[in-house]
Amino acid sequence: MAGTETDRPTQKIAPVQLGTITVPVPVMLSPMAGVTNWPFRLLCREYGSDGLYVGEMVTARALVARNPKAFRLCRFAPQEKVRSLQLYGVDPQIMEQATRMVVDAGWVDHIDMNFGCPVPKVTRHGGGSALPWKTDLFTELVHRVVAVCSPAGIPVTAKIRVGIDHQHETFLEAAHIAQEEGCAAVTLHARTTAEYYGGHADWDRIAQLVQSVDIPVFGNGDIWTAEDALDMFAQTGCAGVAIGRGCQGRPWLFADIAAALAGSPERQEPTLGQVGAIMARHARLLVEFYDGDERMAVHDMRKHVAWYLKGFAVGGQVRRDFMACENLEDLDRCIADLDQDMPYPRAVAGKPRGRVRYAKKVRLPYGWLDSRTTTHQERETLFGNDPMDASY
Repeated sequence: MAGTETDRPTQKIAPVQLGTITVPVPVMLSPMAGVTNWPFRLLCREYGSDGLYVGEMVTARALVARNPKAFRLCRFAPQEKVRSLQLYGVDPQIMEQATRMVVDAGWVDHIDMNFGCPVPKVTRHGGGSALPWKTDLFTELVHRVVAVCSPAGIPVTAKIRVGIDHQHETFLEAAHIAQEEGCAAVTLHARTTAEYYGGHADWDRIAQLVQSVDIPVFGNGDIWTAEDALDMFAQTGCAGVAIGRGCQGRPWLFADIAAALAGSPERQEPTLGQVGAIMARHARLLVEFYDGDERMAVHDMRKHVAWYLKGFAVGGQVRRDFMACENLEDLDRCIADLDQDMPYPRAVAGKPRGRVRYAKKVRLPYGWLDSRTTTHQERETLFGNDPMDASY
C-alpha cells in the first residue's frame, strides 16, 4: 500500500497549543459540510491520530431549535480525543445560546467559528465569508462565543478568507479582532469569496497574516499532497496546515503528511482493492451515523465513491452501478467486482479534487458594502432571515 517520494530535508514543526489542548502534529481536518461527520473524521484519525479533526458546520439556529439533524452532527466517536465542532451563525444572541448549549452539555472540547463559507446562499444573507466585512457584527459574534467558552476552558478558533474580493479584503483586520477577543488561533483559506474554489490559493497572504498576528495561523488552500503541506509550512511560516478537499476520497493523506513531517519518504498508495475495503468500512460507519438507515448511508456514500475512485480506470458503467446502490449488499457487490490489484493512480495524486469552479457572482445583502458596520435595519433583516435556518 505504500510508495516513496524523493527525500526532502526534515522540517521541525512545533506542536500547536490551543488553550489547554496540544496538537502534536499541527495538521487540521478542515470542516466540510456533508463530509466531515464522525465516520469520515474517524477514518482520517486512524491515519494520523495526532492532528485536529473538526466536525462539519452546525448551524446555531438549528441547535437552538433542537433540530435532530443538528444534534446528529454534534456526535463524536469514542476514539476522538478532542471533540472539535464548527458553529455557524449571524445572530450573536443565537450563537451565544447555541454555544452555551454545547458547552453546558459537555459535548465539545474546541469550537471553531465559520467565517469562511463562500456559498451564495450563505453570503447573500451576510453569513460565512461575507460577515467579517461588518466589523461590529464580527466582533460581537466572536466576543460572545469566547465569553461562554473561556470559563469552561474551551478554546475558540475562527476560519476566515482573504476577503469578499481583492477590493474588499478583510483577513488582517478580522484576525486581529479574533486575537483581541480571545481566539486561540485562526485558519486562513487563501482565496477571496469571489475566487470561490477556483484558480490558485495565494499562500503569500498566509505568510502576511503570520507576520501580522501573535496567535497561531493555520494555512488552508491547495494542499493535495504531503509535499504541498511541506511547501506551505516552508513558504508561509504557518503554525499548522488545514486540509480540505485534498483528503476527499483519500483519508490516508494524513498519514502521508505525518510521514513527511517526520522526514520519511513513505507514502500511502493503496490498490483499488484496498480502497474498496476503506469504502466498505466507511459505508458501515455511516450506517451507524444514520442510526441503522442503510439507504441513507449508501446514498451519502455516493459523493465519497466518486472521490475514492478518482483516477482509477474503472469505466463509466462501474461508476453508474455504484450510484444506483440502495443498501450495503448492493455496495459490497460493486466493490467485489472491482479489479482488486489495480495500482494507485499516482498521476492524479497532486491534482485538485472536489469543487474547483469560480463563483459567477458574490451574492451579498443589499447595500452590504456601503459601510463596515451594520445598521439597525440590517440587523433586523439578517437576524430574521438566517440563511441556514432550523429546518436543515
